[in-house]
Amino acid sequence: MLSAPRVIIIGGGASGTLLACHLLREPLPDLRVTLIEPRDELGPGIAFSSPSSNHLLNVAAANMGAFADEPRHFWHWLVRNGMLPASGDAEPFFFAPRALYGTYLRSLVEPHLTGDDRPGRLSIVKGTCVDVAERPSGVEVRLEDGTSVLGHVAVLATGHEEPRQDGCHVSPWVSPSVAGVDPDATVLILGTGLTMVDYVLSLLDVQHRGPIVAMSRRGLLPQAHRRVKPLIIDAADVPFGTDVSYFMHWLRETIAWAQERGDDWRSVIDGVRPHTQRIWQSFSESSKRRFLTHARAWWDVHRHRMPPEVDARIKAALATDRVQLIAAKVVATEPRGDGARVRYRRRGARQEEVLDVDHIVSCTGIVTNPSETKNPLLRALFASGRARVDPLCIGLDVTTDGALIDRDGHPSSRLFAVGPVTRAAFWEIVAVPDIRTQCARLARRILNDTAASLAATRP
Repeated sequence: MLSAPRVIIIGGGASGTLLACHLLREPLPDLRVTLIEPRDELGPGIAFSSPSSNHLLNVAAANMGAFADEPRHFWHWLVRNGMLPASGDAEPFFFAPRALYGTYLRSLVEPHLTGDDRPGRLSIVKGTCVDVAERPSGVEVRLEDGTSVLGHVAVLATGHEEPRQDGCHVSPWVSPSVAGVDPDATVLILGTGLTMVDYVLSLLDVQHRGPIVAMSRRGLLPQAHRRVKPLIIDAADVPFGTDVSYFMHWLRETIAWAQERGDDWRSVIDGVRPHTQRIWQSFSESSKRRFLTHARAWWDVHRHRMPPEVDARIKAALATDRVQLIAAKVVATEPRGDGARVRYRRRGARQEEVLDVDHIVSCTGIVTNPSETKNPLLRALFASGRARVDPLCIGLDVTTDGALIDRDGHPSSRLFAVGPVTRAAFWEIVAVPDIRTQCARLARRILNDTAASLAATRP
């Protein structure tokens, strides 16, 4: 029987590392946290592993602190380590390279690591988790190599799943030069959001000469950040529990009112941000479906914006035809030599067009069916019924405090999840400011529940 709190976090990217930070922040000398991660590095994950200095955070440094009660923690870390540009000022509107944020996350947990000469509270297990079994007094996490790790609770922090990479499909998170993309190749990017923006920057950085085509159903680009102050919106003024049409009407009316006063629409979107998860949770299932079908693209490009300097590069590439943006739906894709022939239909058109490409890069975001995941742990949990896909089919079905819901609709007291895999319950749970708040709440619940459980078993 375990005599001290033991928490197992499956996934050592940003979500898992942020949860570890919140757990280890508590002055509990007996607490032990185990992080299971197959990659060599702890902290960056997919989101913050890019080595390119041109891949910037999409949130200003002043709001990227790991802790909700210290939003400028990352900013202060940059100051202490001399990593700010010469133009940095006391009110930072600065978008740092993503790799720096990965370094920052590692710096927060490294002092807690168990080493040859120190008994730390954090242990790293390099490996792939393939299953989790619930026991009367805890959980047993099984690894691909046949070993197991025991704990009181396990938290899934598996983050974003990498898209298909077979045939002519290449990963948006691998440099084009590393992936073997010929400088003269025709590249089709599916999706026109922030992941597409990063991949276009990667192509421009390696002096790509071939055609670059970015395609999505609406052909919308992310808007650019501007230096604005969020509008203070009282919860009493937010139309919780209405349908999507009414909510979007209210949002447009609020933006129009703010602009009449001389404010920017960004102030309204940022002012709504503290309420977005509650808004999502107040929607009916049918309203959520309508949002995903009709409003998601509009919301995403206004809510998830790009740094001004990135916006300038993308606009310049579009203006000089180095990049072509098409609003269209892919009808079919078939192999053609080493590439593919793509048939598509432009928005509002009936006639199909054909595009021969050498590479396809999927930047569409949400996995359309999580039950078809390649992740062995999720497959095992679905097969055993200890987890299920949410009704919208965009993530794990979890409670509002992150507990996994099993096949029969029962929440677990020992299996939890954080980060993007919980998007069905929260929707806005991909950015650090949202994930850190979720991690703070879950850490408190885990520590309280574990303490109560241990107290009940002591003689």
